[in-house]
Amino acid sequence: MGLTQVRKIIRGHEAKPHSRPYMALLQIQTSKEFRRCGGFLVHEDFVLTAAHCSGSSITVTLGAHNVNKQERTWQVIPVRRAIPHPDYDHNKSVNDIMLLQLTRKADMTTVVNPIRLPWRRELVKPGMVCSVASWGRLDVNMPAAEKLQEVELKVQKDKQCSSRYKNYNTTTRICAGKPRKRKRSFKGDSGGPLVCKGVAQGIVSFGNSNGTPPNVYTRISSFLCWIQKIMSYCNLQGPD
Repeated sequence: MGLTQVRKIIRGHEAKPHSRPYMALLQIQTSKEFRRCGGFLVHEDFVLTAAHCSGSSITVTLGAHNVNKQERTWQVIPVRRAIPHPDYDHNKSVNDIMLLQLTRKADMTTVVNPIRLPWRRELVKPGMVCSVASWGRLDVNMPAAEKLQEVELKVQKDKQCSSRYKNYNTTTRICAGKPRKRKRSFKGDSGGPLVCKGVAQGIVSFGNSNGTPPNVYTRISSFLCWIQKIMSYCNLQGPD
């Protein structure tokens, strides 16, 4: 089992341009490579993503549809602080969530706007149809997408993931994607949002490297206190 950073949604389709104004493209520099992840705007100067989307420096692009052709709607903003959850475990992919504080506030426009986070009791249940969007791979052996892709996924019972993935936790994770359908997020999609009824309920975390669903998503409702605490603290601290 390996982390699949989705470079494109599998068996999805191109999203309507700028129909998801919260989407963020993360360009990540590490000591070994340059890679990218997804993320989503949750406040004018904060982006939420997966903790495994870390690096020595990260730049966020907002307002994009075609990431290979610069658009006038783009807002390219470096990250000031990357704050992974303190209990994140890379080996087990536990608590795979990270907040990125931007160096400046994004300009709120029709194509750049935050998405709402869930209330504590606003839970995701099996059978709900949600969606994932990203610039990840179209399929296992295909390159990254140029234009934002999206796919609808059905939330599964936890046993579908607990039987496949070691250390699956029902409290902090969501299982989504029907096993008999190959619709799913994949490599390069990591950090993107699982959106249910207009609310960001999950974060793309990991799945089988062979591309078969279901995938595992970090359950945002389990981390609301931590998210609010970090955003409040950083705003009080101001610039470094």
